[in-house]
Amino acid sequence: MGKLLLIGTPVGNLQDLSHRALDAIRTCSLLLCEDTRHTRKLLNHFGVTQKLESFHEHNEDARVDQVLDRIAFGEVIGLVSDAGMPVLSDPGYILVRRARERGVVVEVIPGPFAAAMALAGSGIAPIPFAFHGFAPHRKGERGDFYRRLAASGMTAVVYESPQRVVASLQDALEVIGDVEITVARELTKIHEEYLHGRISEVIESLSAREAIKGEITLVFAASAEKAEETPADLNAEFRRLRENGMRRTDAVKLLSDRYRLKKSELYKLLLDE
Repeated sequence: MGKLLLIGTPVGNLQDLSHRALDAIRTCSLLLCEDTRHTRKLLNHFGVTQKLESFHEHNEDARVDQVLDRIAFGEVIGLVSDAGMPVLSDPGYILVRRARERGVVVEVIPGPFAAAMALAGSGIAPIPFAFHGFAPHRKGERGDFYRRLAASGMTAVVYESPQRVVASLQDALEVIGDVEITVARELTKIHEEYLHGRISEVIESLSAREAIKGEITLVFAASAEKAEETPADLNAEFRRLRENGMRRTDAVKLLSDRYRLKKSELYKLLLDE
């Protein structure tokens, strides 16, 4: 039986390619990729020979039916993006949706995801969070983008280019306020960096650099202006978080961020109830 394989690939360090992903790349009949030149370098590193065909935002619509027809006739076809997981801010959504509609088997072979890595290393409350993909290029659209982000009241993860990151942060500062942020740059690569502080502090630090290079992921704390009202039974919410497996310190951090309470105030409320 044919099937579609969504294969996660490294975002930087090639050693992050899993054994399962490598086996899938070796054994599929065809590997679809954003840039065949980029993927060929990955395959050459592991000594793998595979047939590659381009599949990207400019030809995805036109190629979907052809790919699904081949799978229906028994082929196993893999899909990779240039880095990380396909579909997530990369090509593949239309293909997967149509595959589900046609009853085609879709198998996900997990791999690195920059948004999850940046969130884990940020020190910002991880639950709840929303992944917003790439911020828009134009200033006006970015303003609307950050207003929607602020309205969610959640930790937010955003991708941005090094050329636009300072301007993007300036727009965020105007809309969200001077919340905590982590800028994760060049994840898993030699020059990996986590830059943490208030948005204004990070803007000042980045603006002082001669150049900003590398792939960038932004992790924003929830907007202070959208803090939720403290619930009547804070202890019950705290217990739910603990029962779901969250550590005590992480639960306190999450609640203090969500309701804009100092940790000392939060501990007092928890003890008083």
